[in-house]
Amino acid sequence: MSFEFTRRDFIKLLGAGTATGLAGCATDPAPPAKPVGTVIVIGGGYGGATAAKYIRMWSGGRIQVFLVERNATFVSCPLSNLVLGGSMNIEALTMGYQNLRAYGVQVIRDEVTTINVDKKRVVLKRVEDLPYDRLVVAPGIDFMFNEVAGLDAKAQETILHAWKAGPQTVALRKQLEAMPDGGTYLLSIPKAPYRCPPGPYERACQVASYFKQAKPRSKVLILDGNEDIVSKKGLFLAAWDQLYKGIIEYRPNQEVKQVDAASGTVRTEFDNFKGSVINILPPMRAGDIAQQAKLITANNRWCGVDWQTTQSVAVPGIYVIGDATLSAPAMPKSGSMANNQAKIAASAICAEMLGQPLNPQPQIVNTCYSYVSATEAVHVASVHRWDADKKTLITVPGSGGVSAQRTEIEKQFADAWAKNIWADTLG
Repeated sequence: MSFEFTRRDFIKLLGAGTATGLAGCATDPAPPAKPVGTVIVIGGGYGGATAAKYIRMWSGGRIQVFLVERNATFVSCPLSNLVLGGSMNIEALTMGYQNLRAYGVQVIRDEVTTINVDKKRVVLKRVEDLPYDRLVVAPGIDFMFNEVAGLDAKAQETILHAWKAGPQTVALRKQLEAMPDGGTYLLSIPKAPYRCPPGPYERACQVASYFKQAKPRSKVLILDGNEDIVSKKGLFLAAWDQLYKGIIEYRPNQEVKQVDAASGTVRTEFDNFKGSVINILPPMRAGDIAQQAKLITANNRWCGVDWQTTQSVAVPGIYVIGDATLSAPAMPKSGSMANNQAKIAASAICAEMLGQPLNPQPQIVNTCYSYVSATEAVHVASVHRWDADKKTLITVPGSGGVSAQRTEIEKQFADAWAKNIWADTLG
């Protein structure tokens, strides 16, 4: 059950002017620390929830933290493709925010409609406006539906993206179950960058795995807007050839320009294709609130940040993390990255607000697993560190790499990774 913060709770807490209502871990006998300021975190995903938790931890409870999240629960995008393959259900990926309370995080189920940068306040739909000293914006991605002609609100009722785990994931699975054997599942991939580079290719594997067992005459057609597979190419090609030969058809340089929901047709620059189930991933950009606050600085899509701190290059005092950011070189948009970026932000905010030295060389790690079947997985990993000369995070030479091949052990590692990052993010 999630904790919902009411308007009355908010007024009571601000009126107290102390950290009494924001005590740290309930088992800690130490008296509440004197507050030094307030941080508001917008978005309770891998980035936002982690930032809220670690700011409380690393400040010793001296910084008040409000986490504003519109949804009642956290639903993990990593592993959600397994729901489409049938080896996992959405409930296993759904968790509450209640454990963050043990760290003194005040979780508000609401939606930020406006960030007033001049007054340092956020405007909410349901409760009183919140003042802040520092703001963490972790809005994830929103979609550029207008880039695909015909993908209007009516078409979106049947042509799903399912790229935000939750109800659409379940709905897409039901579409696959209802599809007759011999039908075609059409998956459209936008040009990079987009959330989770290997995710669409993993999705193709999972759907093909389901078809292999339940609908052996059905096909998976991938229309990729990119020139080639953008992540783990050799590993995916091997899986498609050895596990799903004759099921998966891959077509590069096929950016979808138009859809016709009524006829089940999609059009690229030169060709038309039909699908029994159409799954369009539209081009993506930083979440709407980042756009409203004028945090977007690159290509009308992404938020530029100082990667030593994650502070916005457009608005001082606001830190942007996760998929909404303009990535550093070779940095993917992933749950692992969002979790690690949150720690850069938390460290920088604590240092600034508590008068402590800034970490001169933050270093973070990305690990991304892909499930190529119900029992096997592969991974890619990389290490990124701050380079003072280039003033960005760079990939550490020789770090990381990809799996030699798909294995069942990798699948066990992937399961363990998920459990560990959920615990680290949500308490």
